[in-house]
Amino acid sequence: MLTQNFRSMFREYDVRGRLNDEELNDANVGKIASAFAVFLSRRNISKIVIGYDSRECSLGFYISSVNSFVSAGFEVIGIGLSLSPALYFAQHYLDTPGAMMITASHNPDGWSGFKLSAAKSLTLSKDDIQELLKIVENGDTTQTGKKGTFREQNIRDAYIDNILSRVKLNPEFLPKIVIDAANGGAGVFAYEVFQKLGCVTFQLNCDPDTSFPRYFPNPSDIKARELLKKTLLHPYIKADIAMSFDGDGDRIGVLDENGENIWADKLLLLLTKKLLEQKPGAKVVFDVKCTQAIPDYMEAHGGVPVMWNTGHSYIKRKMYEVGADLGGERSGHLYLGGDLYWGFDDAIYAAAKLLEAMSWEKKPISALIAEFPSYFVSSEIAAPCADTAKYEVVERVKSELLAKYPDLKYSTINGLKLYFDEGWGLVRASSNMPEIGLVFEAKTPEKLREYYNAFRAVLDSYPEIEKKWHNDNFVN
Repeated sequence: MLTQNFRSMFREYDVRGRLNDEELNDANVGKIASAFAVFLSRRNISKIVIGYDSRECSLGFYISSVNSFVSAGFEVIGIGLSLSPALYFAQHYLDTPGAMMITASHNPDGWSGFKLSAAKSLTLSKDDIQELLKIVENGDTTQTGKKGTFREQNIRDAYIDNILSRVKLNPEFLPKIVIDAANGGAGVFAYEVFQKLGCVTFQLNCDPDTSFPRYFPNPSDIKARELLKKTLLHPYIKADIAMSFDGDGDRIGVLDENGENIWADKLLLLLTKKLLEQKPGAKVVFDVKCTQAIPDYMEAHGGVPVMWNTGHSYIKRKMYEVGADLGGERSGHLYLGGDLYWGFDDAIYAAAKLLEAMSWEKKPISALIAEFPSYFVSSEIAAPCADTAKYEVVERVKSELLAKYPDLKYSTINGLKLYFDEGWGLVRASSNMPEIGLVFEAKTPEKLREYYNAFRAVLDSYPEIEKKWHNDNFVN
């Protein structure tokens, strides 16, 4: 019998769980990999590329997964320690629609999981994930009657060369940069890309270390940027920009030359400006956590903004559905498609394109960002709530807030986004952590605090939600 904790790992767009006897261990990883082999076989896919992130457990899970696929008769290509975007690149480079990345992305240490794909650049949908769970529950297996093959292939150089072929900096202005990989896998790739682009590059924590001695690689963690800011502003460095990456290289965080944080939705605006200059009427998909500045700017400049669910699988599929050239999430995912790239989230490539924009404009990034509409925004706040309760709790919170503010406009695309007269507040169940996420935006700091307090007053009445919220910039 599968436990509720095991089932809870099968989330909206990937599989993520904790390392324990109930959830992720070598046996359960093998079971999930075997189920994914069945899933792919049903779609006439018998070839898969597999990579893993820099967590201590990842190599063992990689071996278990490889063995499961070889036993199922698959042709398996292992790319070893890698990044999620490098794996997506490998799908195109090796002509392999089946893909598995062993990672829990930005989830803290003690977690692992899988990003899974049965089509190039697209990861499994919510319905696909539930089909995978059903295969595990039924104990279905492949019946090929043959043993598969395994080979390792290093695609790192090809991935880096591909990025370099798509980016050209102005030799008259090569930004000086600081990068922080927080000892995740991105450091092994990013440093070489930026050096070859011609940037003077200062490294922080770019050596992979499974103990993550300073902090865990999560660009949304505002405390983790303190060392990055200090290094950026050092009198012997005085860099033009600082960038941090998550553990599997699909999310970016940025500080401007003054050490001020720039959330990824503002970075999306910078890319959007360039896109609309070249392609009037282009579409851009953004998640519900993003700033109102995106639709404001796009509607004023002839673009088509499309707001959608938070989550890499949701955004990529929506871009494909509506024919969008760009996509982005407040959390740091940036997706370049159309003529720019293959439409998946790649933090290193996105960072290179931001440097390209700075380089040709010959302006500080703070000046480029200042051209867009501006609001006061909160951090991405996390209110701990059990996986088994969070969705039901959010539904009750939604009902209570809508009853309390019956005259306000709102969106229920993903949770509840409530539009006040001078801003908005968002509450939603996190797709990949046992928590409820909140974000706020307003025209003034006073209104920002007011909207936070309005939501807090409601959520504090729920015993299922812990009172101590994480990454909360309203708490001193």
